[in-house]
Amino acid sequence: MLQWVDAQVPAGPDLRLVASPSGIRTIAFQPWPAPAESRHATGPVAVLEEALRQLEAYFRGELRDFDLPLDMQGTDFQKRVWRQLQAIPYGQTRSYSQIAQAIGSPHAVRAVGAANGANPIAIVVPCHRVYGGGLPLKKRLLEMEGVVSASLDGIGSQ
Repeated sequence: MLQWVDAQVPAGPDLRLVASPSGIRTIAFQPWPAPAESRHATGPVAVLEEALRQLEAYFRGELRDFDLPLDMQGTDFQKRVWRQLQAIPYGQTRSYSQIAQAIGSPHAVRAVGAANGANPIAIVVPCHRVYGGGLPLKKRLLEMEGVVSASLDGIGSQ
């Protein structure tokens, strides 16, 4: 059974965190649908509490690397992309093309973009560090991580 909590992270966005017995399954931004076959956590759920603690530390600028059990649900290709996203250091960015090369599928640039966009575990699996399309929140997160603002001006123009 999935359990979820809604959270307002100080200095961050409103989030919904969803966990299975295996780990974090989703971190989503508003608006969000109720997860299928789930229930709102009515008591402490250790993995959700720890995820929230780490997200709060991240938004305070005190955490750079997350250490959470993840329950990634997707195709094998998506999971390869998402694991590669986790290898991008804090404060750095990569292009869809660089991710495609890193996973051994250099011609799958569009598929990497689609997998990046389908990432269900936002922030912890840092899809915001991959450019090829630019959302205001992605730019805000990168600026918070210290990526020079001038280097972000091209985001969205690829």
